[in-house]
Amino acid sequence: MELEIFDQTEQTVPSEQLDLVQNILQYAAQVLDLKGDTEMSVTFMNNAAIQVLNRDYRGVDRATDVMSFPMDEEDDGEMPILMDEELADALPVNLGDIFVSIDKVGEQADYLGHSYDRELGFLVVHGFLHLNGYDHIQPEDEQEMFKLQKDILDNYGLKREENPNN
Repeated sequence: MELEIFDQTEQTVPSEQLDLVQNILQYAAQVLDLKGDTEMSVTFMNNAAIQVLNRDYRGVDRATDVMSFPMDEEDDGEMPILMDEELADALPVNLGDIFVSIDKVGEQADYLGHSYDRELGFLVVHGFLHLNGYDHIQPEDEQEMFKLQKDILDNYGLKREENPNN
């Protein structure tokens, strides 16, 4: 999978976390058996920047942890692009974009009592699954998505540790 990572934070995301994101998303792509030329991006930002996105795109004027923007979602009235199967198979698939608040990663890791890496991995895998059509609106969809999410994280080595304070 071709993954572009952008750092729009003021503090610069450490290379270890950039490597973690690259590796866990490559692993998740293998689990979902995605084509090798599949494309996507991850952008790291702070709470103020993600709050603007959340306000402008979801109408919620507060910071959030992760947002996903799938490339294949069509707007109302938008005409789909039609092409034959052979041409479609030859083109790379662009899944879309994930935006992660680095501030929220730290806040939530502290609150939940697990590592920064585990929270970062959780958020990017969660966003990645949304880009691949998974959702958690209906209970049966939530069960499917959250099981897959847990399996990816656990098998990658980012199991959630039980927090005695929660």
